[in-house]
Amino acid sequence: MNEQTTAQAALESLMELASQAARRSYSPYSGFRVGAALRLTNGEVVTGTNVENVSYGLTLCAERSALVRAVSQFGPEIRIEAVAVANLNDAPSPPCGACRQMLSEFVLPQAPVIFPAANGVRTMAFAELLPLAFDMRLE
Repeated sequence: MNEQTTAQAALESLMELASQAARRSYSPYSGFRVGAALRLTNGEVVTGTNVENVSYGLTLCAERSALVRAVSQFGPEIRIEAVAVANLNDAPSPPCGACRQMLSEFVLPQAPVIFPAANGVRTMAFAELLPLAFDMRLE
């Protein structure tokens, strides 16, 4: 296998873990079941799922759920080298703006993000998804 084939296989495996996480979704109001899987630079993979609340503003997306879990398990030094988002609704599902901003503090700019799109699965570098993330660090 060449490097590109190996990288694609790793993303497909990450997508399968995201799909498994989506099966554990708590989404009694929308029925929109989403899962996310984050591959960290330390080799660990952390998953999360969306958790809805009757007060929709309190709902937690799968990507943020996975991110909070990763920081809780491995600390704030984590870095994310790949992201997969899956849903069980056969609908486009890129990370929302809030998730993109939250991920931006931990994800490598060129990390691939794989997600369901209108015409199949799409993979993009994180920097393409959020080219102008809010950043208060003075450098």
